[in-house]
Amino acid sequence: MADVSTEDGIKSSNITVGWREWIKLPRLGLGAIKAKIDTGAKTSALHAINIETFGPIERPKVRFGVKPVEGNDNVVIYCTAPIADRRYVTSSNGETEFRTIIHTDLGIGDEAWPIEVSLTNRENLTHRMLLGRTAMDAASLVVEPGAEYLLEKLSYDIYKKVKTLSPVARALRIGLLTMEPKNHSNQQIIKASEKHDHVIEPIATTSCYMNINSINSGLHYNGKQLPRFDAIIPRIGANITAYGTSIVRQFEMTGAYCLNHAEAISRSRDKLLAHQVMARHGLPMPITAFASSPKNTEDLIKLVGGAPLVVKLLQSTQGKGVVLAETNKAAESVIDAFRGIDADFLVQEFIGESDGADIRCIVLGNKVIATMQRKAEPGEFRANIHQGGSAVEIKITKEERQMAIKASKAFGLGLAGVDMLRSNKGPLLLEVNSSPGLKGIEQATGRDIAGEIIRHIESKVIQTPRPAKNAKS
Repeated sequence: MADVSTEDGIKSSNITVGWREWIKLPRLGLGAIKAKIDTGAKTSALHAINIETFGPIERPKVRFGVKPVEGNDNVVIYCTAPIADRRYVTSSNGETEFRTIIHTDLGIGDEAWPIEVSLTNRENLTHRMLLGRTAMDAASLVVEPGAEYLLEKLSYDIYKKVKTLSPVARALRIGLLTMEPKNHSNQQIIKASEKHDHVIEPIATTSCYMNINSINSGLHYNGKQLPRFDAIIPRIGANITAYGTSIVRQFEMTGAYCLNHAEAISRSRDKLLAHQVMARHGLPMPITAFASSPKNTEDLIKLVGGAPLVVKLLQSTQGKGVVLAETNKAAESVIDAFRGIDADFLVQEFIGESDGADIRCIVLGNKVIATMQRKAEPGEFRANIHQGGSAVEIKITKEERQMAIKASKAFGLGLAGVDMLRSNKGPLLLEVNSSPGLKGIEQATGRDIAGEIIRHIESKVIQTPRPAKNAKS
């Protein structure tokens, strides 16, 4: 390797390479790939599949998959990069193709430098990467035609550890499944995604429809097939839970990471099932009863210790459909009224010592990231902020923290709003919410909950390996 002077006075190195070498593309998370050094080609080319452009017109990005291991199509690394250009490229065999062009860093031996790469399908060619003259000239590569692998010897074994190595940052394509993209929580999530340089697309849940088959299941939206998403954030209204969870299941089938899985959402939304899940996992909660026959009303009231008691509709949200019956007679009237409209409901012990206050914990990835205490306004027993309650940040006990995490795990939720009461018997679990609102708890705690959600998604989705510590970039 010899130093040569360039016209601007900057010294660069002549690097002698064989006609093929091991290289690295560290910004794309490709730690080892064999490249053909082709003096007959001007533009470098990288084998890419499922090429999709996305993002705003002024800052377009491209998402694509790379199969870096020759002879093994089971290893696919998904990459994202800003689009530098789109133009026609003529290959060394004379074929012309309109390609997407990106800029990335090339590592070869102990050196690294920026190069321009075109994306194309090379699965019928021996090498997954072709290094053209433009990239070679940038580092003054000298090719020894009869030699190969003169520099650093790499190994495909790096891809066996993809899930355990530190991630390489890349832009994600995120779908926000919601009917209310303009509400505060969704706007916070959208802003956080864009702040982290990801592209997030609100998707109206009921406008999705599915193509279900064993070969190429997919989703369609407003007359077009939806592209592949890296991640889906489901924020489904309670009134469309059944259809919404079926859409989430379909996204799961496409390989997208779903912050909350369909089954977990269904368990949390069905209050009867939710209480059965709590009981099965030994989570303390107020005494709860459920029945269908009107003949069991009196015994139903006795099971929870009599009035005062709480009657809850199974589909209640934000404190709606929750009634406090202060006497047995009032309880019978409320129960009869709910049965008269064929509504499913629970009867639950009233915890008077909580004094109209409850605790909301936000659990993200089995970690409590924010806590607040909600206090009902005078004359009201429901502490929900939507019912006029106020909120302040609160420090919870170790027991309360463990219970919140255990509850989130019991339901299988990646993100959960866990509600509990402080009672004379210790903390009691009230509810586990799969689409917790962010406004109240962000204002009470000052925490960037939406930002933490996006960082959590990054940790789950971006699993491509970094280059070795001694590699230059």
